[in-house]
Formats: sequence, structure tokens, C-alpha cells
Amino acid sequence: MTEKTILFVGEAAPDFLLKDQDKQEVRLSDFKGKKVLLSFHPLAWTGVCGEQMKSLESHEAEFAALNAVPLGLSIDHGPSKAAWAKTLGVVKTRLLADFWPHGAVARAYGLFREKFGSSERANVIVDAEGKVVFIKVYEIPQLPDIQEILDFMKRM
Repeated sequence: MTEKTILFVGEAAPDFLLKDQDKQEVRLSDFKGKKVLLSFHPLAWTGVCGEQMKSLESHEAEFAALNAVPLGLSIDHGPSKAAWAKTLGVVKTRLLADFWPHGAVARAYGLFREKFGSSERANVIVDAEGKVVFIKVYEIPQLPDIQEILDFMKRM
């Protein structure tokens, strides 16, 4: 996977293979035919990141009704993601470990923060054909508005 400095709406979303909090492999291309939300968060075990992931979990039924799958991604390693998911009560939303090579997916999407060794806080929506249709980077302390994402997906 190559590092990208800017990802544009309309581009093919870079495919990836990561493991979730249950050690299950997740490949973006496996979701062809569905909308996918890639919800990047800088680090597990932080307040805003936890709220961001809980918002995905609490809207699971709405995502399903939209033929959409939310995925949470950070550079944390798998065991950390598993313990964090358990602590948060996240059981349906897949939390992906972009740990090694360190931040490879965040880099491919142009969302790696080199100075901090983590990803940006960002939402990327991929359409059913695998194209990027929405990208928004947030200030690190800002909780993304889940309703904005759901409303956008309803219009797709």
C-alpha cells in the first residue's frame, strides 16, 4: 500500500486488509455493494475517540437500513482494540487495528499525522462501487456529527 498525500472524492478507495477487535480479517473490497463509513480516530482509550466509536454502535440499525457498514480505524494494536471495545460496550461495530505496518491504511488515505504517529480524526464514505464520495477531517478534540454522516448516506 502506498502513502498518499491527498485523497480526492471520486477516486477509488484504497483496498486494505486489517484485523478487528475479534481478530477477524476485514478487507474493504469484501463490502462491495454496500456503503462503508471509515471512521478514523487518533487513539483508543481517549474520551472523544470513545464517544465517536459509541456513536457508530448506537446507530447500527440505521446503518443497516441504509445498506451501510461503519468501521472504526486507529493505529492501536489488536489487543488494545479488543479491551477498549469491551470497555466501551462496542460489540457490533468492527474496530480495526491499523497498527503494523504502522498506520499503513491512514497513510494510504492521506490521513496519517506523522508528527504524532496517529491518524487524523476523519470520516471517509465509500460508495457501493468502491469510490470515495465523502471526506471530512475534524479537529482532534471535535466529535464528528454522526447525523451528518447518516444524512449524507441517505442521499446516496
